[in-house]
Amino acid sequence: MDKKDIAGIRKQFKVDNDLMKISDIFNVYIMKETTDIYHHQSQPFEMLDQDQQELFMNNFKKVLTGQLDEKLFELKFVREAEDHSQLILHKGLLSTNVEDWKEQMLKMTEKMIRDNPYEKDVVLTFIRAEYLKPAKRRNDEAEESERDAVYSNSFILCSVNQTQEPKKEIQFDYVEKEFKYKIEVDPVIDLKHPMTGFLFPTITDGASDVNHVLYASGKANEPDYRFIEDVLNGEEIMTAKEDKAVFEEVIKDVVGDQLNPSTLASVYGEINRVVEENEEDEPPRLDYKDVERVLTQSGEQVDSEKVKTAFQRVTDNETYELKASSIVPKYKTKSIKINTKIANISISPQDLEYVRQVNYKGKRCIMIEVEEDAEIDGFKMLPEAFGEY
Repeated sequence: MDKKDIAGIRKQFKVDNDLMKISDIFNVYIMKETTDIYHHQSQPFEMLDQDQQELFMNNFKKVLTGQLDEKLFELKFVREAEDHSQLILHKGLLSTNVEDWKEQMLKMTEKMIRDNPYEKDVVLTFIRAEYLKPAKRRNDEAEESERDAVYSNSFILCSVNQTQEPKKEIQFDYVEKEFKYKIEVDPVIDLKHPMTGFLFPTITDGASDVNHVLYASGKANEPDYRFIEDVLNGEEIMTAKEDKAVFEEVIKDVVGDQLNPSTLASVYGEINRVVEENEEDEPPRLDYKDVERVLTQSGEQVDSEKVKTAFQRVTDNETYELKASSIVPKYKTKSIKINTKIANISISPQDLEYVRQVNYKGKRCIMIEVEEDAEIDGFKMLPEAFGEY
């Protein structure tokens, strides 16, 4: 799945939307510090009142919100595992009645809480739904409506949410004219900040792929590896942050830890070009030969064997491939930090070529070429000659 596929599903989570039909919702309550199911309840989603539906719809959107390889990860199932989640989820997906579906979701619940008690009470919410995607783009001149041909994809989505402690309040009773102490005894389910979740199967361009599952982490670049491996039986992943760190270590191994800003700008620019040229295809990956090519085109003289050895040392795998999008995420808006003891400067990757480190009167200085007067809090800086300070 790419960001367009995910966004396409996410935006359909709306009440009374004929392109997203949620048939059943199944909630499971787990008490903190236990691995027992305290209560579970299943019902048709349409039986919830509209306010409840909207709360859950917003929660499902939250699960599918975030950048790929930062908060959202497409996992490939490992081939063999005990009580394989791929098989459990597939059975649940194909089940023709609610009881069979609940049975499979309870098996997933057991895997999620086995040997892993939560610090707070949590609620696991499962839905099964059908996502309809028009097969054609809208054409106002055509007699045939875009709704006449659609891709239909059934899926299961899971959201894990913690509960909040009930509020204790002092209230004033206007009728009795007295202050009263009030405490709610029922915990509140925090649907605004899902802890984790997943979507099965993945859906790409209207085609379902039961060999993959989309995992959602609660925080960016902090995936729960136990959940990925033991619960979902997914293969090992690398976050965008980890991929970027591997790239930086490989570069340092090959050319050292000193690099001209204009060279670095050229490196990022070349990788960004690769990303943009393959935007509609499979996300491009860079092996050691690609990194060698990028460095060479950026003016660095590098040895092919040295790059290969660096990949081996940093990743323990000379055939490892880096995701290009992890190295230059949001190229036009992402900031590169220039760190000094005096101040930290943020600048976009494409503007690195205007940055220089120079020596002036025995002092190291950062010089940035600008086309117009710089501003500080709305005030234009006065131009100064080098000899004035």
